[in-house]
Amino acid sequence: MATSEHAERAFQTLKSLLQIDTSNPPGNETPAAQLLAGKFRDAGLEPVLLHHVPGRDNVVCRLKGNGTKAPLLLNAHLDVVPAEADKWAQPPFGGVEQGGFLWGRGAIDMKHMAAMSAHVLMALKEEGVPLTRDLIFAGVADEEAGCVHGSKFLVNEHPEFVRAEYALGEVGAFPLDIGPVRYWPIQVAEKGAVRITLTARGDPGHGSMPHANQAVVKLARALDALGGARLPLNITPPVRRFIEELARTQPLPTRLVLPLLLNPKTAGFVVDNVLPQALRASFAAALADTVSATVLRAGDKVNVIPSSAEAKLDGRTVPGHDGRDLIDQVRERIGAEVDITLDSDDPPMEFSADTPLFRLLADTLRRADPTGIPVPYMIPGYTDAKAYGRLGITCYGFSPTRFPVGSVVFSKMYHGHDERVHIDGFKWGFDVLMKAVRTWVTT
Repeated sequence: MATSEHAERAFQTLKSLLQIDTSNPPGNETPAAQLLAGKFRDAGLEPVLLHHVPGRDNVVCRLKGNGTKAPLLLNAHLDVVPAEADKWAQPPFGGVEQGGFLWGRGAIDMKHMAAMSAHVLMALKEEGVPLTRDLIFAGVADEEAGCVHGSKFLVNEHPEFVRAEYALGEVGAFPLDIGPVRYWPIQVAEKGAVRITLTARGDPGHGSMPHANQAVVKLARALDALGGARLPLNITPPVRRFIEELARTQPLPTRLVLPLLLNPKTAGFVVDNVLPQALRASFAAALADTVSATVLRAGDKVNVIPSSAEAKLDGRTVPGHDGRDLIDQVRERIGAEVDITLDSDDPPMEFSADTPLFRLLADTLRRADPTGIPVPYMIPGYTDAKAYGRLGITCYGFSPTRFPVGSVVFSKMYHGHDERVHIDGFKWGFDVLMKAVRTWVTT
């Protein structure tokens, strides 16, 4: 069967997956896992469904090789973040084709990779080509809420199903257009995920009689101090290599400006005043630890001044830092007026870009887009690589897709309204993934 026919099958599977609401919470990934398991069985494969709690199934399927080389894992999470349907131009769980795009929550994050990867397994099974290594697919639950019922569950309780030398997952092989140049970032690192609670305490009182020792006011001062300043520049090797590659390949004057991002004295000015608006947040996040206030709690009665106020912070740390380093930076900015509690600390992950598989991925992208430039990349977010890395697996973000220049802001497809994938771009991505995986598992 031609690759284009397999790509069409993968597209139809993606459409079906988008019509299954796996919003997390609560997740309910089982219907999506069962859909993929059924397709594997129809292809003559033997999938396994594993769950930590009912309704949160993971589907794992293995295409056996001769075992002379170590396995390759293709991973995708089946859960998605909730969608505000009234803010979407198309129903978020409709799987609607419109304007050359397929719309739906999970179209990019990341049911497209689930569909592509599953059908790569099925295509190679149908071709019957001898494999030098096993190829494993894992469609997992719960990535959007910390992976407890998904990849962490598999790593902790069923490592034999997913143990591999390398894994391919999110986020990477998407188009990044800067000026006239199109880049193809391949994720080799991701920041740590740190959860922090700020608690301010003060005197309670009647709302009609404000006083100077109010917990809410103290918390507000702390949050204002955090929101008004960046944390110190901390350039990691993947970020340095990424920026240097951009600078090397950009025309003047951009070529001269980009290295200023590596200088603590000039980085902030370049981010705020020189970079295109669409790139500022992602570049700022790559250059330092970050912290964002995401949940606020104080009082439960409008005429009572509460004695305490609380903020939950979402912190992200660069490789080489942990939650304690982030707390030190937060304390330096907010002073001693509020208490700081470290709730959880998932470490950053960093993998070498100097491997045979990374070179193969980059070469495959160059052949698919001779004018594009593959670059190693660190994402500010959180992926299943946090779990798989604990098994010694080298994880790369490589879930290829492309968009027409200027048609979407790719970063806004993640957790934003109107998430969608370009239909031709999805099929192009399937072909890229198929070529890279076929080469790796047959040589």
